[in-house]
Amino acid sequence: MPAEAEERVLCRVEDIPEGGARGFPAAAGGFTGLFAVKKEGRIRVYVNSCPHIGLPLEPLPDRFLDAKRQMILCSAHGARFRIEDGVCVSGPCLGEALEAVPVRIEDGRVLVPAEAGL
Repeated sequence: MPAEAEERVLCRVEDIPEGGARGFPAAAGGFTGLFAVKKEGRIRVYVNSCPHIGLPLEPLPDRFLDAKRQMILCSAHGARFRIEDGVCVSGPCLGEALEAVPVRIEDGRVLVPAEAGL
């Protein structure tokens, strides 16, 4: 099967600001959606669902990071997650982790598996 049939384009690399994050709605028929974080030029993608009770993380569009832009923050109960691996370091889901999504960069595009975020 061709790569395009198994992957979908999330956005372009430049659509995610350095030290920032951007959310993406679920694919057609999906529920949770995804978000991407760019730190030190590396893009990481996670499912937009807190492991505590499954709520979306952000209170407003694209507001996934704390004020210092050093941690991913769940707005519902204050859980804090490392950007590097999505592991919760404080809050009600301590030790659990966000669901990471495989990401591939090609021709300036951010690609994720077609089923990610469903």
